[in-house]
Amino acid sequence: MGKWRYGVILDAGSSGTRVHIYRWLNSDLARDKADDSSLHSLPRIETKKNWTKKIHPGISTFGDNPHDVGPDHLEDLFKHALETIPSKEIQNTPLFLLATAGMRILPPLKQKAVLQQVCDYAKKTTDFQLPDCDLHIQVIPGETEGLYGWIAANYLLGGFDKPKEHDHGKGHHTYGFLDMGGASAQIAFAPNATEAEKHANDLTLLRLRTLDGVAAEYKVFVTTWLGFGVNQARQRYVKALVASSPDTKELPDPCLPSGLKVTTDGKSIEPGSDAEKGKAPHLVGTGKFSECMRQAYPLLEKDKPCLDTPCLINGQHVPAIDFDVNHFVGVSEYWHTTHEIFELAHKDKAYDFKTYQQRVNEFCSQSWEEIQKGVEKKKWGKKVDETTALEVCFKASWLINMLHDGIGVPRVGIEKMNGGYNGTKAVLDAAKEKGFLDPFQAVNKIDDVEVSWTLGKMVLYASSEVPAASPEALAVGFGSNEPGLPKDFQLPGGTYLPYTASDDDDWHDNLFSENPRRIPGFLIFIVILFVVGFLLCGRERRKQMRHKVRRVFGGSNAPLKRRRGFAGKLFNLGSSTPSYERVLEDGTSHNSFELGSAESYSDNEHSDSSDTSQHLGRTSGWATPQINAGLVDPSTPTYFDNNILSQGQGLGLSPTTVFGSNAMERGGLMARTESRERLAGLGRRSRASSPSRGRSPKMGWLKEEGD
Repeated sequence: MGKWRYGVILDAGSSGTRVHIYRWLNSDLARDKADDSSLHSLPRIETKKNWTKKIHPGISTFGDNPHDVGPDHLEDLFKHALETIPSKEIQNTPLFLLATAGMRILPPLKQKAVLQQVCDYAKKTTDFQLPDCDLHIQVIPGETEGLYGWIAANYLLGGFDKPKEHDHGKGHHTYGFLDMGGASAQIAFAPNATEAEKHANDLTLLRLRTLDGVAAEYKVFVTTWLGFGVNQARQRYVKALVASSPDTKELPDPCLPSGLKVTTDGKSIEPGSDAEKGKAPHLVGTGKFSECMRQAYPLLEKDKPCLDTPCLINGQHVPAIDFDVNHFVGVSEYWHTTHEIFELAHKDKAYDFKTYQQRVNEFCSQSWEEIQKGVEKKKWGKKVDETTALEVCFKASWLINMLHDGIGVPRVGIEKMNGGYNGTKAVLDAAKEKGFLDPFQAVNKIDDVEVSWTLGKMVLYASSEVPAASPEALAVGFGSNEPGLPKDFQLPGGTYLPYTASDDDDWHDNLFSENPRRIPGFLIFIVILFVVGFLLCGRERRKQMRHKVRRVFGGSNAPLKRRRGFAGKLFNLGSSTPSYERVLEDGTSHNSFELGSAESYSDNEHSDSSDTSQHLGRTSGWATPQINAGLVDPSTPTYFDNNILSQGQGLGLSPTTVFGSNAMERGGLMARTESRERLAGLGRRSRASSPSRGRSPKMGWLKEEGD
């Protein structure tokens, strides 16, 4: 068991599945390294940006063909996880696939078939820890998704670990959580003491455990509104438009920019279609945002009877929210709709109703032609395409209705807070600097970490691996707000895993185990450093190194086999006898002779190619001396004695051209070889400018650092 614990969660949503990979220190090691403050904190979860991967579409599309979900959907996600996590930790790594809204709409039998295939495929193709498929692979209800999101938000904001720094008054130090997708919306918050006592039976008991083994309990209200996601709300809106004018084929839509015509499902009207001919209903944009707001309001269904007061929307019970102490963060559609267009130049700014509505009005009052030109010029950023621009006016109206008329968030910029706090600036200061004290703030990331409910699930799991401080301590998990362990109490699945020093990852584990693909790159880097060091150490040192290498490989008197590869050239290990080379050179290079071995390198010598023949017979062009007959003993045999005339003819050169007195002036090519020892004995030295070549080659995103 290594010092790092890993976890894999697949978020199986309606539009696609995303794999999230997290890691944390073994609880024993984390406790040993923790200071007093950290001991009272939850385990520190780490992740990286490239540890996530998403593919489309969602697994719910495999309802009719469940056997295809493995090879056609999960294979790439599993491969990504297996390549990221050290191979020796795979068997110790829990795998979860938790499906949300997309799978909830499938019939139970189809749900079961898809989940069974997921389990079978995971067990057949991976060694991930998967002891109980019913626990690890399931469709989770919206309430569970909201609770996990609440854990993630408070974990990142510091509401759990630093309660004194997040004291909102009345003994309250946690944040509320809002999530909105395409099909549903969730809310989760801890009511104030008065409301918590009054509505105790409506709360969920959550139990975590800090590194010192002490339990931390929270009582949270969580609910979900099915059909209140932006896409479902839009469908209900269009359905109401058609029902209000059943005989009208051209329906005015104030939530669309003026001049835009689309079908009732938001598609372009095709030439020759029934919609173009006026035989089918279609929508015509009028660009009146205030009217759009008014027509979207009834979708809140606030007129439904409330059987258990108080209620917010759809007749569903929600304890009264004290916005003096309950400060909400909104993710997913709350972020995209407030920031993708309208807050592009105001990242991390707090939500201000007055300013936001002004910006929405300005955008939605433009004609569709003007908006198209802005999209083409990337006026609102690279991510904003025509589809986003088409949908955003309705989404903005729905978000405003949900926040202020539905949930009751005060309109910052217009309404005063009960406790005297207000934010009447046109654009408020950075939300981070304000400590998220506004009643609502849309977020995507906190300290560069995405606020995802999958993180909340992993925090809960890692917390369950911490050993309890006492034998009487109750288990980590969540369930009904009852003493002890209620019948519906859900365990996260983690157990205490002891750590021994012998299992510690040493330096080579940290270097190689996390990703096997690092090994070739590291070795190449070492080779490059060695080559650079060899080239820079000087001629005398290189000579000494060659002698040492010869002694290591059999002694100075032992003959070595001729080596023509890169290493042989580098150390001059080709032979124990004087080395001779034949070089063709421009005749003007008589002052460019480099005494001693001359190495030449190219990019190919550092490539991945294993073909060493590419490197044979290479010499530097400036290593060839000018012919000087006076330097050579006539009795010394030279390469010219070996039919040099025929070689010159082979080059198209006559004997006169080769040996004529004006050969060098005419820039002809000369060829010769010379014993290095004889040249060295003449006392020549290489020029000072002789060229040489060298080559050198609380939670944040996990930084690249040593483990």
